[in-house]
Amino acid sequence: MNKKQKKVLLRIVVTAVMLVVLQLVKTTGALRLALYLAAYLVIGWDILRKAFHGILNRRVFDENFLMAVATVGAFALAIHTKSGDYLEGIAVMLFYQIGELFQSYAVGKSRKNIAALMDIRPDYANVEVDGRVEQVDPEEVAVGTVIVVQPGEKVPLDGVILEGNSSLDTVALTGESIPRDVVAGDGIISGCINLSGLLKVQTTKEFGESTVSKILDMVENASSRKSRAEDFIARFARIYTPAVCYSALALALLPPLVRLAFLSLTPQWGVWAYRALIFLVVSCPCALVISVPLSFFAGLGGASKEGVLIKGSNYLEALAQVQCVVFDKTGTLTEGTFEVAGIHHSVMEEERLLEYAALAECASNHPISKSLQRAYGKEIDRSRVGEIQEISGHGVVAVVDGQTVAIGNDKLMEQHRIPYHECGSAGTVIHVAVDGAYAGHVLISDTVKPHAKAAVAALKALGVTRTVMLTGDRDRAARQVAAELGVDEVHSELLPGDKVDRLEQILTSGKGGKVAFVGDGINDAPVLTRADVGIAMGALGSDAAIEAADVVLMDDDPLQIVKGIKIARKCTGIVRQNILLALVVKFGCLSLTAVGLSNMWLAIFADVGVMVLAVLNAIRALRVHNL
Repeated sequence: MNKKQKKVLLRIVVTAVMLVVLQLVKTTGALRLALYLAAYLVIGWDILRKAFHGILNRRVFDENFLMAVATVGAFALAIHTKSGDYLEGIAVMLFYQIGELFQSYAVGKSRKNIAALMDIRPDYANVEVDGRVEQVDPEEVAVGTVIVVQPGEKVPLDGVILEGNSSLDTVALTGESIPRDVVAGDGIISGCINLSGLLKVQTTKEFGESTVSKILDMVENASSRKSRAEDFIARFARIYTPAVCYSALALALLPPLVRLAFLSLTPQWGVWAYRALIFLVVSCPCALVISVPLSFFAGLGGASKEGVLIKGSNYLEALAQVQCVVFDKTGTLTEGTFEVAGIHHSVMEEERLLEYAALAECASNHPISKSLQRAYGKEIDRSRVGEIQEISGHGVVAVVDGQTVAIGNDKLMEQHRIPYHECGSAGTVIHVAVDGAYAGHVLISDTVKPHAKAAVAALKALGVTRTVMLTGDRDRAARQVAAELGVDEVHSELLPGDKVDRLEQILTSGKGGKVAFVGDGINDAPVLTRADVGIAMGALGSDAAIEAADVVLMDDDPLQIVKGIKIARKCTGIVRQNILLALVVKFGCLSLTAVGLSNMWLAIFADVGVMVLAVLNAIRALRVHNL
């Protein structure tokens, strides 16, 4: 509990004690008024001050103004009627402050959850200088610097391990409690905790571009992107609060005037003024104004703790409405770790064919290119390679040892009018042609991710009505993966632009609900941006994909997609429950008040009681671990 909360709690306790004492000690007249007024100022002075500043700043109609008018009016009515009953005015303010304290505690708990994620921010980086290790600000470390990460320290920057092996605690990033083992040559991302061995890491990114920096930026800015529900509540409150204030004024004035002018009855000003005060207390929109943003805030915090980073409550709301999930294949449903599975129809020695392929692809960082270079197994002599022309979505044409080598898919062969052999095996086929003559093809295989099939089945169990796979891979390989996983539709051999066009068709043919696209590669960025909800497999995904996405999965497990949708649906369900509860109780009590069937204690329940119930319900959005 912070200082402000402790101060409010102290005032609540002091006021409660004063009320008990005043009930036991009988006083009358001016002394009774002074004592009760002192208790009222102890608990309500800050609300009165806020209401006064609101009036000065032309922000009259808020909950502080409603509470101030209602409680001061209750005191004025008690003085006018000489009843000496000042308890109700103080009770309204007391219970309102209790509700505010409770709400402040709930927000603090949600912020604590976010703060736990913020703890991944590194305080320093160890840089080796002249044989000594010096601690420097991570923002001062240049790309390519070798840093030392000792056991128990946070990894400050993204990089590649040069020396050492260890286990990494990634729970703050991915929500996964099982440590990840790393060795020399492995990539490492900032925000992890080194558990055992000493590591020497060569940095690959500046701090501002590192994983931890991007995560913190996304979390810190998430609250600025409002959902439609939050926008509705904000607009509703701007209209609702002035409306109920004028309604309360009408309730206080019109019935007495009607009784006096048209019915020749006593006006009963006190009765109707009392009803108007109750009306004001009941109408306070605290439950809505507080609980709806709190629910989304808690949902975003709970999701972040589970390794599902959602960039705003508007995206969380859209994620809850997803009815169609479109997947990229490589790196999303499959591991993206390609291996050479065979060489077919070769007109030269297989080793020679593989050598041509590896040399032609030597300038590419694509996983398939890397797999060819690994299979070649020898150091690449770049001096043997001349001009390299990369043809997007087709392949590469390079000059190797003075010969023109074309390496790529069927489309590349067709573009160069080179007859080629079809492959009867499932997998990615890389054709090789030397000086315009077909030389054979290399079969590349990829493995399905362990939980991919379970993720597709779980999505369908959630009510997702359509699953689609878009890939640039060969049709045979794509259909084999889709059949294995249970994906409803597959569209293969697509260029990056074709994926966008195909997604456009899916969006226009949808029957309600949102369309989510899940991808991890740089060529997925345009599709991620176009989808209703773009989901990037963030732990291994490209920076472009992470920037373009609305949701980032820090663990590349496809089951995290299911968890993200479950969290979003739970959160939006809580929001709907709170809105319904608040509106039903509010308008019900307002109707009872207008006809004289309620009192100030019922008004307190309709205001503070409903707010407490709504806040309690909102806190449930934090509990998402077992979804």
